[in-house]
Amino acid sequence: MVNRVDRTGLRAVPAEMLAAGDVLALPGGDAAAAVTAVDVENDDFGVPALVVATVDEDRRITIATGSMVYVEPADAEIGVSAVAADHGSPEALVAQVAQAHPDSTDIQGVAGRLARGINLKAGSNLQDLHQLALALFVDEGDAAAALSIADLLAELPFDGNFGRWKWIEGGLAIAAYLTRHDEERSLRYSAAIRAADDAETDPLRAKTSAMYRQRQLNEPNVYDPEILRASTSGRIDVERDWRVLRIGVLLYLRAHGGSETLSRDVLERRIAAELAAVAALNAQLADR
Repeated sequence: MVNRVDRTGLRAVPAEMLAAGDVLALPGGDAAAAVTAVDVENDDFGVPALVVATVDEDRRITIATGSMVYVEPADAEIGVSAVAADHGSPEALVAQVAQAHPDSTDIQGVAGRLARGINLKAGSNLQDLHQLALALFVDEGDAAAALSIADLLAELPFDGNFGRWKWIEGGLAIAAYLTRHDEERSLRYSAAIRAADDAETDPLRAKTSAMYRQRQLNEPNVYDPEILRASTSGRIDVERDWRVLRIGVLLYLRAHGGSETLSRDVLERRIAAELAAVAALNAQLADR
């Protein structure tokens, strides 16, 4: 039996990530049940409002969008390779996300590498998780899945290794943006991203680092020349890649609360504009 208190072995996921085959912990302490179908119902303004999960015996479970539910993910397949993932593990989450995006070669490629096993101390694995979260957010518009993957990074502490930290930092920046409508939660991610800023204990070095960091925030490299060259030469794929890098920089700046030259509101408008630009470039690439 699974009830509201005993959630051992289950994983909390956004309701929007429910998929057929998941084993869902039911309300009221009822036994868990396999999900056979998932639908999303909009409100009168056309905004997704309810996730409706159909379980055994055609029972309908309604869940408000944005809510968290508890599931025991079924073993998944990525591409043609079966993944024997432990329930509730990072590998299981990646497998579930990949199942939801079977047509994305980028997501399938990253998920295939991670399916071999995720070592959260390995820089290459952290890089893959960051790439996966960014692809889900930028290319697929799957905010719920992107946040779940970013959270795998966001839970990791700063251990003094800046090579690993840059990917964790990127995950925190994505999470801070995706939770911007939940100010308290978003601020927690923003606070965590400053862990490396406060790591220096020598007063003089700390002051020098702070001055250098502020200069970087005020004069960020947002790849203007590279994007202009790619656009002028008609290299759509190259322009797209540079714009994705620009989005990463803007997300980082926003998570820091902006700078002396770029306010958070301005950054959010620029992020929205870049997301639209990448979507347009992706559409052009798809038409080729």
